[in-house]
Amino acid sequence: MENEEKRHIGRLFDRIADKYDLLNHLLSLNIDKLWRLRLVKTMHEADHVLDVAIGTGDLAISMCEHKKAHHVIGIALSNEMMRIGKEKAHGLPITFQEASALDMPFENGQFDAVTCSFGCRNFFNLSQGLKEMVRVLRTDGEMLILEFSYPSNPLIRRLYDWYFCHIMPRIGQWMSKDQSAYRYLNRSVKHFIWGESFCDQLRQAGLSQVRFRPLTFGIATLYYGKKTE
Repeated sequence: MENEEKRHIGRLFDRIADKYDLLNHLLSLNIDKLWRLRLVKTMHEADHVLDVAIGTGDLAISMCEHKKAHHVIGIALSNEMMRIGKEKAHGLPITFQEASALDMPFENGQFDAVTCSFGCRNFFNLSQGLKEMVRVLRTDGEMLILEFSYPSNPLIRRLYDWYFCHIMPRIGQWMSKDQSAYRYLNRSVKHFIWGESFCDQLRQAGLSQVRFRPLTFGIATLYYGKKTE
């Protein structure tokens, strides 16, 4: 499973790594920066933070720059994404490490906080990934997750679906020169759970005080939970 995950997810993001940041900000009209900032402002200051699916490091960098994390360890399967992240994070207390979210090389309760931005829908096994995130979180530690979702307003939802299905994949393919990556990203959002369904998964993984906050008409959602035992 781990080798299959590395081949599929790791190589997919390796292929689009050079254009990933540009396309992220362009296709979201830079709103993705505000979503990450919302997560950072929500979290409490923490000494040791694990950032799952760190990618090119945007969330980890924001946590350090806003003094919310004293040290971040970020894991991902794409070495090309992390290579870019290391260049961006130069001088900041951020460590990049290749590892799968489904089988983390960390001790139980090692981290004061665990974060993940737009990575959970890429887990080959969501339940296993969330349980691993809870396992490495200390008691009373907090977990914060950003993930795409779908707007509840019917009109906004139709507009969003049209943009996400027809415009975003074409721009992504044109700029990244990749025929499949942005169609995969589109499908991964459409088939993923959100809202209370995702909160149920967090509770089953062992979190309490679980809540969620839709962002920008529900295009993205911020999830929060604590490990209390």
